[in-house]
Amino acid sequence: MKVTINDVADRAGVSIKTVSRVMNNEPSVKKATLDKVMAAIAELNYQPNAAARNLASTKSYTIGYIYDNPNAYYVIDMQRGLLDTCRKNGYELLIHPTNAKSPQIVQEVLELVQRSRLAGLVLTPPFSEMPEIVSALEAEDVEFVRIISGSTPSPKLSNCVLIDDFTAAFKITNHLLELGHTDIAFLCGDEEHSSSGERLAGFQAALTKRGIQANPKFVVPGSYSFESGVNGAKQLLNLPQKPTAIFACNDEIAAGALFSARLSNVQIPEQLSIVGFENSPFSRQTWPPLTTAHQPNTTIAAQAAELLFRQTRPGAAPGNVEQPVFIPELLVRESTGPRTVATAKR
Repeated sequence: MKVTINDVADRAGVSIKTVSRVMNNEPSVKKATLDKVMAAIAELNYQPNAAARNLASTKSYTIGYIYDNPNAYYVIDMQRGLLDTCRKNGYELLIHPTNAKSPQIVQEVLELVQRSRLAGLVLTPPFSEMPEIVSALEAEDVEFVRIISGSTPSPKLSNCVLIDDFTAAFKITNHLLELGHTDIAFLCGDEEHSSSGERLAGFQAALTKRGIQANPKFVVPGSYSFESGVNGAKQLLNLPQKPTAIFACNDEIAAGALFSARLSNVQIPEQLSIVGFENSPFSRQTWPPLTTAHQPNTTIAAQAAELLFRQTRPGAAPGNVEQPVFIPELLVRESTGPRTVATAKR
C-alpha cells in the first residue's frame, strides 16, 4: 500500500500543511517539528510524487540537465550523481540532450525551462562556458549551477562547481618529468572546452618550472575522441624527433594514442609512455591500463545538484553559496615508465 502525505502527518502528529512545509524546506519550521516529520518520513519510507507536487504548488520539484558531450561515460556519471541527489531531496530529473552549436540554442533552453516548469538547471561544458546561455538565464531569473574548469573561487563563480584541471595537469606532467621524460607531447581536446586550455596550461607550466622549452610540434590540436588520439599519435610518431611520452587531454584520446602506437609496433611503456585524464572506463580497459587523473564526476554532479537545491530554497541568500573545487587525483598505472636509452634513441 502506497504511503501518502496523510500517513506522514498522522505519524508525526502534525498537519498536512506542516509536512508540506518541511518537504519544501521552508526555514520557518521549528527544529523539533522538523525532526518529528523527518523521522516519520524515514519510518514510513515516504516517497513524495514530484509530478503531483509540481501541479499542487507554485514551486517546481524538477531540475534539468542539458548536455552535448560525445563521451557517454561522462554523461552517465553525471546523470547518476544528479539522479541520486534528486531522489534524496524529493526532486525529479529531466535530461535533455541537444546541439550546443545550434543557432537557436538559447531560445531552446529558455523554452525548455518554461515548458517543463523547471526549478533550475545544472550546466556542464560546453553550456556552462557559454556567456549567452548564462546571460539569458540570469535575465529570466532562472536558477542554475555551472560545472566549469577553474581553480580560484570568486564572487563571479558563486553558482559554480570548479574542477581544477590546471593543477591536475601540472601533477601529471610532473610525474612524467620525474620519470626522466623531457620530450613530452600534448594531444589537445576541443578548443571550445575551457578544460582543454586549462590542461594545456598546466602541462606547459610544469615544463617551464623545470626550465624545459616545449617543442611546438609536440602540441597537437584535436578533439575529445578516440579517432583524434589515433591521428594525433600517428602524426607525432612520424616526426624525425619523436616524443618519449604523450599527455592526452582525456582517456579517450589516450586510448586512441595507445592504439596508434601499437599499430606502429611501439612498446608501451618501454618505448613510449602515455597518460590520459578523467579515469573513465577507457583508462581501465586498455592494455596496459592508463596512468590518468581521477575526476569524480558522479560526486561533482551530486555537489552541483545540492548547490542548486540550496539556491532554490525559500530564504536562500543570493550569492552566498560555497564554491567547491575538485582537484582530479593522479593515478599511476602501467602505461608510464622511466625514460630509457632505448626510448631516447627510438
